[in-house]
Amino acid sequence: MNLKNWKLAVFILLCLFIASQSAQAQLFDAMKAQVKEQRLDNGMTFIVLERHDAPVVSFHVYADVGSANESYGITGISHLLEHMAFKGTKIVGTTDFEAEIKLFEQMDVLYDQIIREKYSAKPDTIKIARLNDELEVLRKQAKDYVINNEYFDMMMQQGDAGVNAYTSTDATQYINSLPSNKLEFWMSMTSDRFLNPVIREFFKEKDVVMEERRLGLESQPIGKLVEDFLATAFKAHPYQHSVVGHMSDLEKITRADVEAYFEKYYQPSNLTVAIVGDVKAKQVFNMAELYFGRIPSGARPEPVRTQEPEQWGERYVKVEAKSQPILLVGYHRPAETNEDDAALEALANILGQGRSSRLWEVMVKQEKAAIQTGCFNGFPGSKYPNLIAFFSMAAKDRTSEECLQLMDREIEKIKQESVTESELTKFKQSQKKVIISQMKSNSGMAATLTHYAEVHGDWRVTFDQIEAIDKITAADVKRVANKYLVNKNRTIGEIIPEDAAE
Repeated sequence: MNLKNWKLAVFILLCLFIASQSAQAQLFDAMKAQVKEQRLDNGMTFIVLERHDAPVVSFHVYADVGSANESYGITGISHLLEHMAFKGTKIVGTTDFEAEIKLFEQMDVLYDQIIREKYSAKPDTIKIARLNDELEVLRKQAKDYVINNEYFDMMMQQGDAGVNAYTSTDATQYINSLPSNKLEFWMSMTSDRFLNPVIREFFKEKDVVMEERRLGLESQPIGKLVEDFLATAFKAHPYQHSVVGHMSDLEKITRADVEAYFEKYYQPSNLTVAIVGDVKAKQVFNMAELYFGRIPSGARPEPVRTQEPEQWGERYVKVEAKSQPILLVGYHRPAETNEDDAALEALANILGQGRSSRLWEVMVKQEKAAIQTGCFNGFPGSKYPNLIAFFSMAAKDRTSEECLQLMDREIEKIKQESVTESELTKFKQSQKKVIISQMKSNSGMAATLTHYAEVHGDWRVTFDQIEAIDKITAADVKRVANKYLVNKNRTIGEIIPEDAAE
């Protein structure tokens, strides 16, 4: 290719790039203009994006409450309440609510007596056994009134094959996807869910959650490490405890605790709904006023007060378990809303996300010191200051100390040299692809809108993500590496194989 043709080719590629960027910006602007928002008089917010390409619609109810809102004595209550939300209402899930409620009150009295006796200075085991027998009799009586899984069955009969919910450190979300002609059905069912909740099969569900803790955390070496690691990395902020909570708290949480927690955090002013799909915004808002407007208003809960203080030096925690050596290293970083967030995302991706990342290339392929390595950003949550964390699983006859040395070496390279333009371009392209893919999905778009509405205070930030990514420079990545990835700012967690510990 001669010089003239080469210049022409470069010019054409540049024009195509500018055109694609312009088309993308126009697409986002058009989509942003289609989003409608309405806040009910009771404070509940509805966000609607009409999409009429298929007769389906996705619903996300975002409760701005997660394990970070929990205090000592009730850890795990957010997750427990999420479980209870599927147990029905005064009319769903029961054959006789009035008979049920009388049994609930009797069970609560008995359970209070059991806990008081069990943790008294001189527990009477015979009395505890008798009270437990009485409680079991009442549980069986209450079960006779329960219509098992009626909420799930009703939703699935109307076409919702993906009824779901999850609790994180920062939020609790309730998710449905239905044919678009079932809009009013969803309005009726979901408003009843928040207007007339019933803490049904309470003791049974507590047992389920405690078993989740036993199987998913206490019997898993990594689960043990993560719990102790977070308790060490965060000495003040409630990110220090897991979403599932402490076993002693789960055992002692009462129905009254859950009802009070619901009353505090499930106020309409603390709920945001995103509805994306084949609906009309005006119709949605009219129905929302009819169904959800009847829920009494209340004050929005106070934000989490405690802030994690500055770390004064490197922290270290060891867990002994039957496991290969596992290393977890976390550096404190600011909340997602901070201006450094995009650069930290790039840093995490280039250093440790995927098999083409620097850590995988060096630690797994070249040095063969690890069989797994990686990085995750925004751990264990992102709403409040959190961690950028790195992990590795040592290969046979290799150690976590060797893995840490290799991690430090790669981090130091970025501090000194930053990342390459090709690495940064690859990250930007892959990140944009993920964002656009999520926006194409009704459910993904609904989740994104509620997230930005609550965490950033404005759903419109959803459409600023691409611009934020485009602005990242190699100098930004180098700067945040030097600012946050310092030994004083980190916590190191390590699983020591039991044989080695002995």
